[in-house]
Amino acid sequence: QVQPVESGGGLVQAGDSLRLSCSAIGPTFRTRALAWFRRAPGKDRVFVAAISWNGHSSYYGDSVKGRFTISRDNAKNTAYLQMNSLKPEDTAVYYCALEGSGFSSNYEGDGGYDYWGQGTHVTVSS
Repeated sequence: QVQPVESGGGLVQAGDSLRLSCSAIGPTFRTRALAWFRRAPGKDRVFVAAISWNGHSSYYGDSVKGRFTISRDNAKNTAYLQMNSLKPEDTAVYYCALEGSGFSSNYEGDGGYDYWGQGTHVTVSS
């Protein structure tokens, strides 16, 4: 199996940048699609960004397009979420998720991801 672990969260001011990392132990990291989701206080978990197993395709939620960039380095079993121009509404717990056996190329749906990290907190102050 494979277990993702997020890192890089913290407290920043509006307009700042932050880079989250998602690392995983296990040989199948590089064969799985990967996504970032987030859950703001009192709200449902929502899709942020996703990337194909080979890094050739990426997808973004409307609220982060043009500000966030997802990438991965399969040689390091690590993926990244570069977050620029952060806004207070970006405050949330950010989760990394890896493709499971039922994945059907619906990158934005959380149902196809079987492996989830514990999350990392991002707080953006105004």
